[in-house]
Amino acid sequence: MAEIPDVTFLTVAEVAKLMRVSNMTVYRMVHSGELPAVRFGRSYRVPESDVVAAMNRPIANAG
Repeated sequence: MAEIPDVTFLTVAEVAKLMRVSNMTVYRMVHSGELPAVRFGRSYRVPESDVVAAMNRPIANAG
């Protein structure tokens, strides 16, 4: 039997709270591919490690 990796998944609301953005912003990030997610039924779950990686990415300079 294959070993199951120890991954913690977060809901969209939990991701939004951690990143201090709206739920809609998280959905946009998921749909654009900027934030990987797994769909469970009608909801999405995002691996915690991907949230941390997204938060540590440098912000682009505008202007």
